[in-house]
Amino acid sequence: MQDLEFLVKNYQTPPDAITLVENSRILLLAGISGAGKDTTKRYLLKDPEYHDIVSHTTRAPRINNGKEEINSIDYNFITLEEAERMLHERQFIEAKFVHGRIYGTSVAQIKESHENNQISVTDVDIRGVDEYKKLSDKVVAVFILPPDYETWRARFANRYNTEAEFEADFAKRLPEAVSALEAALDQPYYHFILNDDFRNTARIIDQIMHQDVEFNYRDIEVRIRAQKLLEDIKQA
Repeated sequence: MQDLEFLVKNYQTPPDAITLVENSRILLLAGISGAGKDTTKRYLLKDPEYHDIVSHTTRAPRINNGKEEINSIDYNFITLEEAERMLHERQFIEAKFVHGRIYGTSVAQIKESHENNQISVTDVDIRGVDEYKKLSDKVVAVFILPPDYETWRARFANRYNTEAEFEADFAKRLPEAVSALEAALDQPYYHFILNDDFRNTARIIDQIMHQDVEFNYRDIEVRIRAQKLLEDIKQA
């Protein structure tokens, strides 16, 4: 396991893959857990111009909303041996080692989307966005926010069968949300979008992907809302 962690830490994206990222349209969806990234992505993917980039992971499939995750749809589930081979062969755009597991985006996924003249879209964590931004500043990063703390908490609660189960997991999510918000607010390249309705959220994101202007007054306005959400979470 130590060897794999070392391989990930010292992983270098191959030059041709960096060129691929530079020349591709890539949309990264970030945000705190429960903000609505998955729903927004599913709505975007109804448009054939968007192509879902399915990440690779060495973790086992999980049960979400009573259903087991599906290989090649939720994730490309691979063994540690496969991950080691892909790292040695430099088949990843980016890779990270989290809690003993490997997560990464393959070059092949981005290449397929690029060749079909599609917009690559994937949901990633803050670290993943940072890795992409190091490769190309042209990559578009969107941070999705719930309307407010109360709405976020209520949405999150709907995932669980019991109040006790929800409270136990929610307590773990609070520091993760604080960390993600602080990191995103510290970067100038995020578009912050308030997800009050996923259809409207998808429409705004689509506009961002098709316009030359990177930022506008709405970004500033929603950044203020993001700061307020951060303060509310810290006080929870």
